[in-house]
Formats: sequence, structure tokens, C-alpha cells
Amino acid sequence: MVSFPHCKINLGLHVVAKRKDGYHNIETCFYPVPRTDILEVIKSDKFDFTASGLTVAGAVNDNLCVKAYHLMANDFKLSSVKIHLHKILPMGAGVGGGSADAAFMLRALNSLFKLNLSQTVLKSYAAELGSDCAFFLQDEPMLAEGRGEILAVAPVSLKGKYLVLVKPDVHVATADAYAGVVPSKPVNRLQDVLQLPIESWRDKLVNDFETSVFKKFPTIAELKSRLYRNGAVYACMSGSGASVFGIFNSPVDLKAEFATADYWGGMLN
Repeated sequence: MVSFPHCKINLGLHVVAKRKDGYHNIETCFYPVPRTDILEVIKSDKFDFTASGLTVAGAVNDNLCVKAYHLMANDFKLSSVKIHLHKILPMGAGVGGGSADAAFMLRALNSLFKLNLSQTVLKSYAAELGSDCAFFLQDEPMLAEGRGEILAVAPVSLKGKYLVLVKPDVHVATADAYAGVVPSKPVNRLQDVLQLPIESWRDKLVNDFETSVFKKFPTIAELKSRLYRNGAVYACMSGSGASVFGIFNSPVDLKAEFATADYWGGMLN
């Protein structure tokens, strides 16, 4: 079974409050982006995990695909599988690549072993793997609250818009990004802003991480400015960085402009 775990961008991201468990409550809109990894899962006599493409750091047992398998295998006595992950989505980019792989692993196991698990059950497993993992169990824009696991359908469509997604060669540690933010309630309700014309988002749809991250990594701030200079109707950092995206009304080719960054461009669904 082959699937294609897609990444996401954040349309607005507010850090609302610090939680007693050490996490933060957030408010954001996750929007699916059709740039994908490739994940193959087949039944096997012996468990095996292999990877290609971008280097996946860390021990095999720390990989989120492997963790997802063991979570479900322990509860449902699943037989062994062979997993191959071809990694295309950049890591540490704020686009949820690792969470997407984990969620698509859950989806693949549910189908491969005919478990017929509900979305509610799958979300409970996803929540154990990552704060934004549950989003990738469906393929539509979602408003997210709590740690990112409380989801509702988002009142927004960017179908037909063109996205440019760029990541500089820098790494933003998520813990450091959160340390630079003072939690507060947003001035504008996210769901209200998302229903405004996209041309008005520039000053209203904000990512709370940008202020501190841009100070530490001016390269990321410059990428956002360059996207606007090249005609983006809206541009923003995704998640806690380091990726920045620009939304355009028509296709553009900016590979030469962003030659030193990881670059992707494509139509949104």
C-alpha cells in the first residue's frame, strides 16, 4: 500500500495560553498543501523500516512511522510490516512533515488490516504522536485549538490559488520559538479574519512566532519580504518556522529568486 503524506501551512497562529502540562494552547488554521512524502507499507514476515530521499536523523525506533505502528500493533496484535519512507518534505520546517508521516501510517494500518477504526479512535492515537498529527487524518482545512488536536472545519478555501513555499538553510527549535512568545488572546477572531478577502489578511492574519523568530533569524524575515515584492497577495511564516509561504493569484516561477532555499510551488486544492 502506497500513500502520499502531504504537508500543511498555518494560516494565522496565535499562542493563547501556557498550560499546566507545559504545552501551550494555540489557535490556528491548518491548510493542506499537495507537496508530499511517499510512504509504502506492506505485510511482511519480519518488521523492517527503510528510508530514502532526505536523511531521516535519529534511531529507527524514534521515527514517528515506527512509533505509530507499535502503538497500533500493541493494541490490535498486528502482524509485522515492511515500511519504506521516501522523505521529500523538509524537516524542522514548520510544515508538519513528521506528523503527516505518522498520521498516514495510522491511516495505512487501518486500511491494510481492515480495522475499521473511527476518526475518533484514530485521533486518540494521533494525539499520542504529535500535537498536529490529528489534522493529517483528513485532507481539508481545519481550525485547531488546544495543543492543535481540537479540530473543526475551517471557513476558508484557497482552491485555485498558487502557493510558493520556501525554507532557508536554518533550523528553528520549537522550544526556543515558544520561549520567545508571550501568550495572549488574539485581537481578531481567526475564523472571522479567514472569511475576509485574502488581500486584507496582510495586517490581520498573524503568526505570533514571527516577531521573536525574525529577530533571531533575519534571513526568514527577508524571505517573507521577497515574496511580497514578487507579488504575493499574502505571505507568512508557517508554524514556528523556518518555512515561509506566499499565496499568489496566478502561477509564478521563483526558483531563481530563491535558489539558495528549499523551494516548492504549486496550485492549492
